[in-house]
Amino acid sequence: MTAITMRLSLLAASITLASTALHADDHDARAIAERLVDEHFQNSTLSREEQIEELLWFAKAAEPFRDMEINTVAEGLTTHIYERDVLAEAFSELTGIEVTHNIIGEGDVVNNMQTQMQSGRNIYDAYVNDSDAIGTHIRYGTTINISDAMQNEWADYTLPTLDLDDFIGLQYGTGPDGSIYQLPTQQFANLYWFRHDWFQREDLQAQFRDIYGYDLGVPTNWTAYEDIAEFFTEHVGEIDGTKVYGHMDYGRRDPSLGWRFHDSWLSMAGMGSPGVPFGNPVDDWGIRVNEESQPVGASVSRGGATNSPASVFAVTKMVEWLKKYAPPEASGMTFGEAGPVPAQGNVAQQMFWYTAFTADMTDPGLPVTDDEGNPKWRMAPSPTGPYWEEGMKVGYQDVGSWTFFDSTPEERRTAAWLFAQFTVSKTVSLEKLMEGLTPIRESDVFSQQMTEMAPRLGGLVEFYRSPNESNWTPSSTNVPDYPRMAPLWWQNLAPAVSGDIAPQEALDNLAGDLDSIMARLARAKVFTTYAPNLNDEQDPQYWLDQPGSPKAKLDNEMPQGSTVPYDEMMEAWMAAGSRE
Repeated sequence: MTAITMRLSLLAASITLASTALHADDHDARAIAERLVDEHFQNSTLSREEQIEELLWFAKAAEPFRDMEINTVAEGLTTHIYERDVLAEAFSELTGIEVTHNIIGEGDVVNNMQTQMQSGRNIYDAYVNDSDAIGTHIRYGTTINISDAMQNEWADYTLPTLDLDDFIGLQYGTGPDGSIYQLPTQQFANLYWFRHDWFQREDLQAQFRDIYGYDLGVPTNWTAYEDIAEFFTEHVGEIDGTKVYGHMDYGRRDPSLGWRFHDSWLSMAGMGSPGVPFGNPVDDWGIRVNEESQPVGASVSRGGATNSPASVFAVTKMVEWLKKYAPPEASGMTFGEAGPVPAQGNVAQQMFWYTAFTADMTDPGLPVTDDEGNPKWRMAPSPTGPYWEEGMKVGYQDVGSWTFFDSTPEERRTAAWLFAQFTVSKTVSLEKLMEGLTPIRESDVFSQQMTEMAPRLGGLVEFYRSPNESNWTPSSTNVPDYPRMAPLWWQNLAPAVSGDIAPQEALDNLAGDLDSIMARLARAKVFTTYAPNLNDEQDPQYWLDQPGSPKAKLDNEMPQGSTVPYDEMMEAWMAAGSRE
């Protein structure tokens, strides 16, 4: 055998071995994919074979990154714990990419993200970060433009079946330029929560009608909410031997107190401008922007509405209701401590209740479920305040979204992008929804599995099936630096909640601080686009006399209470949400 023949024989043998190994790898990947589907992802809007094909795409796309270790991070919601305990392990087994999906506090997520943006030091390879920070991400020039990346460096690593049109919260991570900066992985809303069983009692209905002159039902305005709060706290007082309260909230001086306010509390009262997803030109923080999407002020003296009469009304009512109608311990509670309280069975209603607590309300052993595990409670749209007008947002939606930074090495960033897509892929998204009840895909919301679960979820499925769901939105693109500006809310409003200063003074301080930070950031020239350009201050009355927000004080902020029967409201919801 000549040397050339020998080399050709060796080459042919090596090709055969490589081909055999490739086929073995393909076979192994299919076996892993089949087992993952059968063990973990039986609930999906895809067929079993479609799921397997989707998983095989991940295995193939991940080959350049096999044996890499990446670190991602999220806050401690049930959904993200499922991503850590089930999805990260499944992805690692399928792709050979070792994922550590860290679960830390929400404040720590924000702090680490801010440090990475400012220092350029890679702390995590991807963040699940609330879309409330979209205004930050579009301005600093350090956040990856996902739309651009999918056309360029991620072109070969973007899931063909990702189906962006199927996402129900994609608009919240989209900038004014139409580009996607954040990809949703979970979302939940704040809604009105109430004890349906109590509201249905004929004796309580008759008593309420005698006192207030209208029917006990789902409140559509703040007057009715206050009447119901007073009714259960002062007139009913006790049910089945248990002291009951007509309202629930929390008021401890803590960062979560800020969420309580800037998560749409002021806009629910009607402080901002019409426009969905974000009020234009004044958003739910009271920040006004000009036609170039530049923030021009939060104070009424600059055309903003943070310290406007509508805001004062909203904060005043929050403080008053907490003191008069909530359990005494509520004023010393944080968000996390207060969330499970309605499940204990002594609260009649809560106007500002996060659906993230739905799973906590469904245990058959709770006082708020019957013997078969069906809820005695329901959720509905929160009532709107006297300044609210048609076309405005009506509540808040928290949208945890995958976010990437240019400080992460491209190879690690791309591997993290693959994992992010895996956590939202149709193969796994329905199973994740059934675990954490935080939907992101329309196809999942309308699935047969969710239809079957709906009776036990108190209106959650019906809410997400209604097109009205799009009126619940996160913080807007008007907020130029969420990590720096969000703490100002609890720091300035806590003294009002504790009664140390009046709501007007607290809001004046808050608006002034928001303006100061925006002015300082503008001077520092830290933004690559949409930098603040504050209006000059002038007599606030000038702006209050203009059409729209900021709105002048109403002569009557508490009009006649108005309610609607729950079943009637649900019929309208279901009709609006029906799909051909």
